[in-house]
Amino acid sequence: MSALHETLRRYVDDGTAPGAVGLVARGDEVEVVAVGSRDAAGTAPMTRDSLFRVASITKSVTAAALLTLVEEGTVGLGSPVAEWLPELAAPTVVRTPFAPVDDVVPAARPITVEDLLSSRPGWGFPSDFSLPAVQALFAVQKDGRQPQAYPEPDVWLADLARVPLLYQPGEAWLYGTASDLQGVLIARASGRALTDFLAERFFEPLGMKDTAFEVPKEKRDRFTTAYRPDGTGALELADTPDGEWSGLPRFPSGGGGLVSTADDWLAFARLLLNGGEANGRRILSHTSVSRMTANHLTSEQREIGALFLEGQGWGYGGSVDVEAIDPWNVPGRYGWVGGTGTTAHIVPRTGTVAVLLTQTAMTDPVPTPLMRDFWRCAATS
Repeated sequence: MSALHETLRRYVDDGTAPGAVGLVARGDEVEVVAVGSRDAAGTAPMTRDSLFRVASITKSVTAAALLTLVEEGTVGLGSPVAEWLPELAAPTVVRTPFAPVDDVVPAARPITVEDLLSSRPGWGFPSDFSLPAVQALFAVQKDGRQPQAYPEPDVWLADLARVPLLYQPGEAWLYGTASDLQGVLIARASGRALTDFLAERFFEPLGMKDTAFEVPKEKRDRFTTAYRPDGTGALELADTPDGEWSGLPRFPSGGGGLVSTADDWLAFARLLLNGGEANGRRILSHTSVSRMTANHLTSEQREIGALFLEGQGWGYGGSVDVEAIDPWNVPGRYGWVGGTGTTAHIVPRTGTVAVLLTQTAMTDPVPTPLMRDFWRCAATS
C-alpha cells in the first residue's frame, strides 16, 4: 500500500471519517486512493467518482468565473460594484471594529470588484467572532453547508446591505462574504444564472461533468452522506443524498455551494497550472491566472484573518503560501479548504495537485489533523 493509502485508511479505521478520496498528481502521474464507504453504515464502498459537497473549494471557481467577465470588459477590477449591486452603493462602517452596530461612519470609498476578488470588501469574518458587526453578519451569512436555508439573492443582498462593514473597503481581509457577493455579481453583470454561467464557461469545456449546485437523481448513488462530529468522538448525520443538494437552491452560493469529484477538481487545477488553457482552448488569460494565484495581502491584513490563514496570504478565491511554515507550505502554493471536510491545492512551481475529499465536517476554521497529514503525505511522497 502507498503512503497515501495508509494515511487515509488510518483515519477511516479510527472513525474520523466514513470514507475519503485522496488525489495527488504530478504532471501526468496521478495517484487516486478511495477508502472506506460513502456512508457510516457501510452500504456502498467509496469510489474515485464519488460525489462530495466541496464547500469553500467553490470559491476558486467563482473567482475564475468573475475574472472572465473582467477579461471581456463587462466589469473592471477598479469598478464600483454598485454599478451592478446598487444595494451596496452607500455602505456604512462601524467606527472601530469593537463599536456597536449603530456607531457608524460612511464608507470612505466605494467597494470595488477587486475588493470582492481579494476578499476585502469590509464584510466577512475576522479571527474574533464576538465583535458586534460580526454577530450581525451571522444573521445574514449563514452556514453554507445548508444551501436551502438561504433566501433569493436579491433578498440576501438587501439583508447584507443593512449590516455595517467591519472595516473600510480594501482595508482588511475578511473571510467568506466576498465570494457569495462575487456569485451575485456574476449573475447580475452577465444576465445569466450563476449555475448556467459556470457550466458554460468552465464545467462543460473542462469536462467537469459532475460539478454542479445540485445532484440529479441518477447520480445520487454516487453521492456521499455528510456527517459532523457530535462532540463525543462519534459522528452525527448532517445531510443525505436526497437532502440539501437534491434540487437547485434559491441562492447558488459562490462561496460554497458546489458538489464535485476529485477528477473534476483536477481538471480545474490543470487549467490553472497550464496558464488558463485547457483542451486547446483558452478559458482564462495568463494574467488572470497570475492574479488568482498571487498574494494580495499585507502582513497586517493577514494577521486580521490569522485564524483562517495561518500565516498564508490570499489570492483570488484561495490562499497563497508565503512562508515555508510546515513541510507542505511551498511559497506560491494555492488552494483552500472546505468546511465539509475537503481540501484542494496546486503548487505551480512543481506542477503538483493535491485534492482530499471527505464527508466529515470541520468544527472550526482550523484545518483538521487528517487534512494536515494528507498535505504532509502529498508533499513528501
